[in-house]
Amino acid sequence: MNLLLAEDDALLADALSAQLHRAGFEVEHAPNGAVAEYLLLKQKFDVVILDLGLPLVDGLTVLKRARAAQCLTPVLVLTALDGLDDRVAGLNAGADDYLTKPFDFPELEARLHALMRRGRPQAPASATMGQLTFDRAARRASVRGATLELSPREWLLLDLLLTEQDRVVGKQRITQAWAQDGGDAGGGSIEVYIHRLRRKLEHSGLSIRTVRGLGYLLENESAVA
Repeated sequence: MNLLLAEDDALLADALSAQLHRAGFEVEHAPNGAVAEYLLLKQKFDVVILDLGLPLVDGLTVLKRARAAQCLTPVLVLTALDGLDDRVAGLNAGADDYLTKPFDFPELEARLHALMRRGRPQAPASATMGQLTFDRAARRASVRGATLELSPREWLLLDLLLTEQDRVVGKQRITQAWAQDGGDAGGGSIEVYIHRLRRKLEHSGLSIRTVRGLGYLLENESAVA
């Protein structure tokens, strides 16, 4: 989960970056509006935290220019400006959410995940990749016509890897998907379920690659070769 943090307060930026890293985000810090605008238009981010009171170029201007350039990245405005007019101006400029300082980190994290879920394309009801056929509606997966027997956690893991097949899926994202599904999905570590799923995907033409320090990536072997 790549995040742009546009914040000119160095102490707050350092503390927030550390918390975000622990929550599973890769953080790119912009100390002023000029850097924030450049990064937002040149790099791909999953979500942005934007302070309005940035030097060189204020946050509202950065936001307006980004939206005018058809940048659709979800943006959460994080600012000390808590007046109604300020909130209205931020939302009208293209902000997806607005949170005032001081704030509690759990609320900030929850809002970030909500924005990313909202901005993520809806997964199709069924998918085919390699020799794997995956039917979400029927909750059934098969390889070359043979049904895969998947535990609840294996099913959710495969669903997540397929949905994000062009992205690395981090361990925290996997844990959150399991927690949101609820129920007794069984014990064992993420590595155990990755190992089990790899074995069940043999002869499917797919492989699960471990990206050290980041997570897991589902790849089509014919595309990689």
